[in-house]
Amino acid sequence: MKILLAVDGSKSSLDAVDLVIRTFGQLRARPEVELVTVHLPVPKLPRMGMAVGKSQLASYYEEEGEARLRAAKKKLDAAGIDYTASALVGPIAETIVKRASGAGCDLICMGSRGMSALGKALVGSTATKVLQLASQPLLIVK
Repeated sequence: MKILLAVDGSKSSLDAVDLVIRTFGQLRARPEVELVTVHLPVPKLPRMGMAVGKSQLASYYEEEGEARLRAAKKKLDAAGIDYTASALVGPIAETIVKRASGAGCDLICMGSRGMSALGKALVGSTATKVLQLASQPLLIVK
């Protein structure tokens, strides 16, 4: 089984990591975990390239991605579950679904609410959109 585990550093996404560890980590055939975080692209402003270079922007995405992945990696490492981690850039729900399809994942697992203020008020709009777009089963952890 291959699982795309989408995290953003929120408590809800780390609860999803814990559930994957408890539920799938004890199986004889451990799952392949594709651990991802997705960062929205920085808006392109006129003449932005004069102030911020492509390498600076790439470093920013890499640092932000690593910060969002850190706690999930620590939990998976402690449980002895192998994973491939990636920090992606793009529209969040669409990028999650595209990666899950491209990587041949059997299941998408994510938290019900993200880091945004709106995400804390509702069942996450990202989770709802992933549910609408994905052809794979989606496990949303509350």
